[in-house]
Amino acid sequence: MATKAEIEYQILELKSDYIRQQGDIEKLEATGYPQKIEQAEQRLKDMETQLAQLNAELAKF
Repeated sequence: MATKAEIEYQILELKSDYIRQQGDIEKLEATGYPQKIEQAEQRLKDMETQLAQLNAELAKF
């Protein structure tokens, strides 16, 4: 089981990746790559799920 600090670090790292992914989606929308946009949006959904799991773990402390 991870420590509270490790979970908090994972959350911060995931949030940073999420923001970066959102920027990538904006670039893809501007250049018109619909299939890549769908893939990127799926990665965002996966990150949201992972973030929810980490927050649930953090709430146990």
